[in-house]
Amino acid sequence: MSNLDELRTRVRGRVLLEGDEGFEQARRPWNLAVEQPVSAVVEAADADDVAALVRYAREAGLTVSAQPNGHGASGAVEGVVLLRTGALDEVRVDAGARTARVGAGVSWGRVQAEAAKHGLTGLPGSSPVVSVTGYTLGGGLSWFGRRHGWAADGVTAFEVVDARGERVRVTAASDPDLFWALCGAGGDFALVTAIEFDLYPAPALYGGRLVWPGARAPQVMEAFGRITAGAPEELTLWLDLFQFPGGDPLVAVDVTYLGEEDKGRELLRPLEGAGVLLSDTRGVLELTGLGAITAEPTDPSAGLARAELLTGLGQEVIDALVAEPIAPLLSVQIRHLGGALAGPSQGPFGPLGEPYSLYMFGVPFTPEVAQGVRARQRGLAESLAPHVSGRKPYTYLAPGESVASAFGAEELERLRRIKRERDPSGVFRSNYPVLG
Repeated sequence: MSNLDELRTRVRGRVLLEGDEGFEQARRPWNLAVEQPVSAVVEAADADDVAALVRYAREAGLTVSAQPNGHGASGAVEGVVLLRTGALDEVRVDAGARTARVGAGVSWGRVQAEAAKHGLTGLPGSSPVVSVTGYTLGGGLSWFGRRHGWAADGVTAFEVVDARGERVRVTAASDPDLFWALCGAGGDFALVTAIEFDLYPAPALYGGRLVWPGARAPQVMEAFGRITAGAPEELTLWLDLFQFPGGDPLVAVDVTYLGEEDKGRELLRPLEGAGVLLSDTRGVLELTGLGAITAEPTDPSAGLARAELLTGLGQEVIDALVAEPIAPLLSVQIRHLGGALAGPSQGPFGPLGEPYSLYMFGVPFTPEVAQGVRARQRGLAESLAPHVSGRKPYTYLAPGESVASAFGAEELERLRRIKRERDPSGVFRSNYPVLG
C-alpha cells in the first residue's frame, strides 16, 4: 500500500486519488484558469480529521495545502495533498458580545445572513461565496475596511491544527508570533479549522452601482477623485472600467455607505455632473445584499488578475487609464482605501497607506486571449509606474508573484523564522509560501 493509498485508513472523510471517479472535479479550484496538479484530495469530516491528516502527512513526508474553494489559488501545489474543508461549516453568532465563530468551510454569505438578524455585520468583500478563512488569512479587504480596518484586525482567535497534528487555540496573548502571522500572511504556518472575530453594528446601509457610457470615464473619474479625497470612513467607492465582449465600453461606480440614504446621496452629489446615467441601482441595502452590488459570478469560472497599489489619483493616472480601450481586459477597478486601513494593524502587512488599489481582470477565453490579457495588464501597470507603490497585500498576489511583494524585509524575515520554527518539516504549503 502506497503512502497515498494509506490515507484512506487514516481519515474518516473522503479521499480521492488520481484515477478515482470525481478526482478531476475535486482538485479544481474556484478559479478555473489555475491548474492544480495535486496528488490527492481529502475532504475532512471535521477538525479531528484535519489533525489525523496532518499527523499522517508528517509521518509519511507529505505536504498538505488547505483550500475551502480556491478563489485565491496559485497553482503552486504540485504533488501536495489538497485539503477541502467544506464540512467544517459551523456558524455561531453571539449577538450580545458582537462576535462570530465560523468553521473553515464557511462562506461570507452565510455569516452575513446570521449576523444581519441582529443588525450586525462582518467585514466581507464583494462576493458572498468567498470563504471567511481564506479571505481573512490574506488580510481581507472589505467594503467596510475604511471604517473598521482589515478583516484580520477583527480576529480574536484561531482554532488550528499545528504541524505536530495537535489542535490548538491561538490568540494574540497565547501565541503572539503565530497569531500575527495568521493575520494576513496566508496558511503557511498551521491549518485553520475555525476563526472567531468581532462583528460590528450596522443600523443602516445604503449603496448600489451607477453606470455611464465609457465615453464619460474622464468626468466620472474626476468626480470619483473629488468624493474620495474627503470621504468619511463610512463611505466606500470603487470605480470600474468595463469592456464586455461585443458591448460598448462602460464606466461604473460601486458604493456602500454605513448610514442613512439621504446623507449617502448628498455625499455622492458630485457624480451628478458626470453625465446621463445608463442605470442606477442605489438604495437602502440589506446586509445580505452586498453581493448584488458588483454581481460577480457565484459559480467557478476562469480569470486572470493583476493588482497594484496606487499612491494617488491625479490627472496623469486618469489620462493613462483612459488613453486607450482596456480590451482585452474585461475590467479595471480602482478601490478607494484609506481610513482605518491606513491605521495600526495586528497583521504583518501593517498600515495600508496607499489611498487606492488597481485591479485588472481578464478572462482567458483562448490561449491567445490570455496572452493579450497579460500583456495589457503589464502595459497598463508600466504606464502607471510612477504612481504604483511597488508593494501589494497578500490577498492581491497572483500566480507567479512572491510574498516579497507583500511584506517588508523585517516582516518577511520574521515570517520565515516562524515558518521554520513551527513547521520545520514543511507539512504545510500556502498559496504563496513565505520560504518560496
